[in-house]
Amino acid sequence: MSDDILGIDHLGLTVGNLDASLGFFTRCLGWEEFGGNADYPSAYVTNGYTKLTLWQQVEPGAGFDRKANIGLHHLALKVPDETALWKVFDKIKDWPGVAVEFAPELSGQGPKKHFMILEPGGTRLEFSHDPR
Repeated sequence: MSDDILGIDHLGLTVGNLDASLGFFTRCLGWEEFGGNADYPSAYVTNGYTKLTLWQQVEPGAGFDRKANIGLHHLALKVPDETALWKVFDKIKDWPGVAVEFAPELSGQGPKKHFMILEPGGTRLEFSHDPR
């Protein structure tokens, strides 16, 4: 294992609707906006553990297709326990623009549990808890 790379500094996501994605992360999930760039419309958000750059899509293009697009398949965010998994799911399942792919369930044979959504800007997100 190399000590030259410590981990992910931030992850940049191109979103179809910057305002909707920013609202989802800040108002729904409670993340903090800590900057952005008006020249290339973007917003920077964090929950204190993870930093994301949300970039507004400026050229027309295809929507997200996890089976056809090169690059991000989904972003997986971990939660501390199963209670938190259900709390997050209940908070976001009816948020405007959210599409639930599936509710909390076992991942494979378990014991990990997870659920998947598309956030309002079109990025596929997984929320998971693994008790191991």
